[in-house]
Amino acid sequence: MASPVCARALLFLSQLYVLSGRAGSLMTTKHAQPESTFAKSLTSTSTNTPYFKAAESTEIPSYVTKCPSNGLCSRLPPDCMTCNTNYSCIYGKLATFDCRIKPHVHCVDQNNHEQENFTINMTCQFCWQLAATDYVCTNSTSCMTVSCPRQRYNATCTVRDHIHCLGNRVFPKMLYCNWTGGYKWSTALALSITLGGFGADRFYLGQWREGLGKLFSFGGLGIWTLIDVLLIGVGYVGPADGSLYI
Repeated sequence: MASPVCARALLFLSQLYVLSGRAGSLMTTKHAQPESTFAKSLTSTSTNTPYFKAAESTEIPSYVTKCPSNGLCSRLPPDCMTCNTNYSCIYGKLATFDCRIKPHVHCVDQNNHEQENFTINMTCQFCWQLAATDYVCTNSTSCMTVSCPRQRYNATCTVRDHIHCLGNRVFPKMLYCNWTGGYKWSTALALSITLGGFGADRFYLGQWREGLGKLFSFGGLGIWTLIDVLLIGVGYVGPADGSLYI
């Protein structure tokens, strides 16, 4: 009697074990399916991401505004071309230089054919050796123009656009102080002759202390007045700000 009962119990337990294994596999499959779908969605999203190419720079250089389009290459401003140094040129003499136009510049030859390489003729000299009329320099309003000895200041000079030369087109140079504050030499001399005894000339030039001294001393009893006429006449006495007469 005991053996059939044991056999039935073992059969029931084996069936229960099989059913529990099937349920577990079903649960595992159901939970894994959304995960795989999500992984696929991530994969598809990453592979379909559009690729944005960096925009190429189309900025036109500033020197192009100085370069006339379709003009003669030999007449272009120096900023529009790059030239090779002619080491055999003689200082102060005309020499031929091989040049090439810069990017975005268009020019033609005598036959109206577009070209990139050409030659120009210019004087063999450095930019800092040019005449003073061929470059423009910065001015200084802090140095004394009327002084002995004459004062100088450090200026930055730039060659004019139509001038060709060797080396840097912007260079430093020591120049004499030559700025003006608007004072007229003729007015100062007239005031010194007519009203110099009251210090009018000194007041006009901005020299208030000397003007008050002449006013209260009646022109140094006339002696100071005569001296100032001579000093202003020869240009030794100038405006208080150190500028030149007009």
